Amino acid sequence: MASRFALGLSLLLQVSGALAVGPSAPPVQELVVATVNNDHMLTLQRMTRHFEQQAPGWRVRWVTMDEDRLRQAVTRDAATQSAQFDVVTVGSYEAQAWGDKGWLRALTPSADYRLQDILPRVREALTQGGQLHALPFYGESTMTMVRTDLLQAAGLSLPAQPTWQQVAEAARQLHQPAQGVYGICLRGKPGWGQNMALISIMANTHGGQWFNMRWQPQLQSAAWQQALSLYADLLTRFGPPGAAANGYNENLALFAAGRCAIWVDATVAGNFLNQPDGSQVVGKVAYLQAPVASTPRGARWLWVWALAVPAQSRHPAMAQRFIEWATSVGYAQLVATERGWQAVPGGTRRSTYLQPGYRQANPHADVELTAMDAADQTRPTEPPSPYIGIQWVGIPEFQSIGTAVGQLASRLLPPHPLDVATVQARAQALTEGKMRRSGYLKD
Repeated sequence: MASRFALGLSLLLQVSGALAVGPSAPPVQELVVATVNNDHMLTLQRMTRHFEQQAPGWRVRWVTMDEDRLRQAVTRDAATQSAQFDVVTVGSYEAQAWGDKGWLRALTPSADYRLQDILPRVREALTQGGQLHALPFYGESTMTMVRTDLLQAAGLSLPAQPTWQQVAEAARQLHQPAQGVYGICLRGKPGWGQNMALISIMANTHGGQWFNMRWQPQLQSAAWQQALSLYADLLTRFGPPGAAANGYNENLALFAAGRCAIWVDATVAGNFLNQPDGSQVVGKVAYLQAPVASTPRGARWLWVWALAVPAQSRHPAMAQRFIEWATSVGYAQLVATERGWQAVPGGTRRSTYLQPGYRQANPHADVELTAMDAADQTRPTEPPSPYIGIQWVGIPEFQSIGTAVGQLASRLLPPHPLDVATVQARAQALTEGKMRRSGYLKD
């Protein structure tokens, strides 16, 4: 009897143990995404749970950095093919320069992606050698933002397409530092995608270019002298203290807090300046085209923050599935439903601008679309240039050249500014040296 009880108990324990353990759950696979710490990308992170619900067994892990650190990290990862990331956030510069090197996978979106809905300039910006190398998350050009209440109080006005001289005069008259309002905010933080993005379009619209058709640097031209002098004068006389430390994010915070009368920067800023929970200037901003000087060519930049799949991605199929979801019409509708049309990324799809809700929530929409359609990176300057790119030059060497020149340009600003001629001479010399060592220039 006891032996039978023992046998029964043993069987019961075995069955119970088997039921308790059960079949092992499949391991969760991880998709690692490197991105920039701006508002649209942070919204994407919050929305990722919807993608994970559609992809059982997968989890998205985000690696978020500021713009400069992101560029360094993804460049290093792509160049060394270390496969740290399955998806990387890149710009139109990287899509051109890296696509040619084979660092990014060529993409053929699925049939329901609606590729033709993407703005033509944006598709061109992400296409190299006839192949698409990234999908656009949001795009931007340049515009002028000005406080209408301050203009009205001063009895001033600016046209829909102002000149740099008109902007400078308005900045002078609106500069009220004693009241905590500065005449103008511009990018001062050094970097090829920071201060040099703005300075490059200022040089373009004054008739300048980075290189002539023989790849000879043109940084000591009259156009660059005019642009650099104007830039230094505006920020030194009418800009906020410590302007050399301010990039896009810092100036967005200043303008949204009512500290700047005029701001010339990315059109994407309009998405955030009209949000009452983060902006004190809602309903007090006029959105105008980017300022021009002697020519409108190259006066506005074209930039696309896009998602790409590195050549060494561990999960290329799931990576492409993710970036198609994140850049789709469906994602825009999802964000509009959960967070409102003001949070929907712009600058990529024509259909977005046809939505009444988007246009109502984003008063800058028409200005942005006009600027995006007009920004031609295949002919960026008035004199013929050998490169693609408006605020950047589509060669691998530009990343280091632009950063080095940006460091010099930041020294035009307080507390110990250099004179413009000295900055031009040093910028010309270092750029010539780099281009000679890279084989573009011959003795």
